[in-house]
Amino acid sequence: MKIKITTTNIDLTQAIENYVDEKMKSVEKFAIPHENEEPVVSVEIGRTTNHHQSGDVFVAEANMTVRGKHFRATSEKYDLYAAVDDMRNELVRELSSHKDKTQTLVRKGTGMIKNMLRFGKGE
Repeated sequence: MKIKITTTNIDLTQAIENYVDEKMKSVEKFAIPHENEEPVVSVEIGRTTNHHQSGDVFVAEANMTVRGKHFRATSEKYDLYAAVDDMRNELVRELSSHKDKTQTLVRKGTGMIKNMLRFGKGE
């Protein structure tokens, strides 16, 4: 998986880069790509503005494309690491939801085929 990290209003340190890489690598198991496709994740982290002193100051946003389907997760928190954690959890939730919907549609289709074979017609 390719991970592109961009920052807004902060400097990208090695610690932040390693943390984001670690969190995004754990998302890879939820994304099932084609054999010749490599998932690409674009992560943007930063401060919302420079003049805020309190409140939700840090933002983390991820855009991921897998099998032609686009997934997006955004989080604003008081702490940069908390924002990255929340963004990762939201992205995993979206990927899992899409996977469950796909499996449900496949099961419905196979059930209809089974009924057609069993009774000779679909209902």
